[in-house]
Amino acid sequence: MAAELSDFRSDTVTRPSDAMRAAMAKAEVGDDVLDGDPTVRRLEEAGAQFLGKAHALFVPSGTMANQIAVGVWTRPGDEVILESEAHILRWEAGGLGANHGVQAVTPIGDDHGSLARTAVEALIRPDFVHCPRTGLLCLEQTHMGTGGRVQPLEALEGAALGARDKGVRVHLDGARLANAVVASGISAARWAQTFDSVSICLSKGLGAPVGSLVAGDEDFIEGARWQRKRLGGWMRQAGIIAAAGLMALEQNVERLAEDHALAAQLAAGFDAIDGLSSPVSEVETNIVLVRVDHPELSAVEVADRFGSHGVRVMALGAGTLRFVTHMDLASADVERAIRAAQSIFG
Repeated sequence: MAAELSDFRSDTVTRPSDAMRAAMAKAEVGDDVLDGDPTVRRLEEAGAQFLGKAHALFVPSGTMANQIAVGVWTRPGDEVILESEAHILRWEAGGLGANHGVQAVTPIGDDHGSLARTAVEALIRPDFVHCPRTGLLCLEQTHMGTGGRVQPLEALEGAALGARDKGVRVHLDGARLANAVVASGISAARWAQTFDSVSICLSKGLGAPVGSLVAGDEDFIEGARWQRKRLGGWMRQAGIIAAAGLMALEQNVERLAEDHALAAQLAAGFDAIDGLSSPVSEVETNIVLVRVDHPELSAVEVADRFGSHGVRVMALGAGTLRFVTHMDLASADVERAIRAAQSIFG
């Protein structure tokens, strides 16, 4: 049965289940800054194993996880290679420059957001006093800017190896990496294998109320702890929220297939409606991007009209709407969104 309000704005709007709330209430805690929090340690160990890295660090947000990686791998004046629609570039409030004093070069990827190895290699600066040092390549899986598409393993790995072979570190923004795991059947550890560091969000799709992990080897984690401190990310009795993250990681990965099925159902319904262009890209996971094709209405105005029908949706710019499916939505919510679109454009 559909909720009173169907919220498709993001997969971060989910509310913890009764079982998750109970786990949080019963969590064993300690001061994570002074002595260590036992539940946080359990989450970090589970996260490291899931991602195939030696160690993981629990942090408040996906943005902080990515900014920590940038801070560890670069120095002021460096250049970072980022695909033109990358979350780190577009949606992290200018943290590259404000936090780390680095600049970005932003090649345009293909329809999966992938960068060719040759393109990456061509962008790496020579060792020359007049050039910035290429400090880092950041890639993203899944790629939000193309509608949550899964970058093919060979493409992602090729770009990463192109950088590593030239001595450049590589970071994987894996905020929705679990979606890629379910969609592809490829383990998170395999996706992350070629990368020096990787992040994953526990509150996107996996249902935790807060938190992300960033993972790498021992030296990376040592640097990451310094960066987390500087960014204000040290937490005290964080086991209360780590318990939710642990449950999300252990129990909510495989169920992402349900979200993917809902997104496919939504895209199929929209495909028959004049005024909404077919999904901008093939729907592979839980994100549906559609273009508003109306002579008088912008995407923002259409989003407002969806709201009057009890459907919340995000406008990305003047012409595109983003619908994201998640565990708090059901088939009835999808049908409500389709009926709303039919009414708006009918």
